[in-house]
Amino acid sequence: MSMVSTTIFSASSLCFNFSTKIPRPTTFSRFPNLCTKSLTVTASTIVHYSTDKSSVSSKTSSWQWKFRDNSIKIHYEEHGDESNGPSKNILMMPTISDVSTVEEWRLVAKDIIQRSGNVNWRATIVDWPGLAEDLVIVGGGHAATIAVRAAKKGLVKPTAIAAIAPTWSGPLPIVFGRWMMYNVLVSNKKSIQSQYKSHVYADSTNVTPGMIESRYELTKQKGARYVPAAFLTGLLDPVKSREEFIELFQGLEGKLAVLVVSTSGAPKRSKAEMEALREAKGVSKYVEVSGALLPHEEYPNLVANEIYSFLQDVII
Repeated sequence: MSMVSTTIFSASSLCFNFSTKIPRPTTFSRFPNLCTKSLTVTASTIVHYSTDKSSVSSKTSSWQWKFRDNSIKIHYEEHGDESNGPSKNILMMPTISDVSTVEEWRLVAKDIIQRSGNVNWRATIVDWPGLAEDLVIVGGGHAATIAVRAAKKGLVKPTAIAAIAPTWSGPLPIVFGRWMMYNVLVSNKKSIQSQYKSHVYADSTNVTPGMIESRYELTKQKGARYVPAAFLTGLLDPVKSREEFIELFQGLEGKLAVLVVSTSGAPKRSKAEMEALREAKGVSKYVEVSGALLPHEEYPNLVANEIYSFLQDVII
């Protein structure tokens, strides 16, 4: 099963205005320190955290997003360091999948904001939809490919993109009705647990009863079936073939820095698509971490390390 998630790192103030003009992209020459060779990560690096946790705060809230004549209530979480000094914003978007939740980015957010450095990071985790300006975009699964596709078309103009376990094909062919797929594969606890243990997580012992209960509750929310059903049956696939998948990344060659984070435990089909990007043009750095399709939730410290390292080259 492919997963879709997006994280957007903003170097200026966080913005949700869809009509705002996005600044011109930064050229690849700004990032001379980015490695162009493949790298396999087998252990986490040393991380420096702030010893004063009193300035770290977290809160949850919601805001009303209006589109045409409709108003949608958007849930979000904010995690930040309130100490003095320059601050920059991170906008994190959960997966578009059958069990999307803001929880998957929570540990990564807390990891990054607690690190000592020249910048105080503020992370906002928002349920779909959302946008920001002056971006480094970090996406997982389908969202990574959608971000690359949008950048290639000029619909967004980020300074850099990090693709976490990128995928492009939905897990099921369209052979049954979409609602049947949702009812059979998503809206029961046994099925959700089976998905996580078989291919979403690399280590089945990391799947907890509390996690399954949380994901199951999401499936009972009003309107919860529409996007998951479309995702499962391939209606959200950004491309139709591996060749098109690679061409998207090639289209960014020389325009901006692109990091690809592959996973050692991804399902065979998804792993093959990630591996196809290892030597692809347009990919300036390729690394591999532990995990399967949701490494940022299963191994948040490893993913946070790679994201933070990437930020040092393209933002700070």
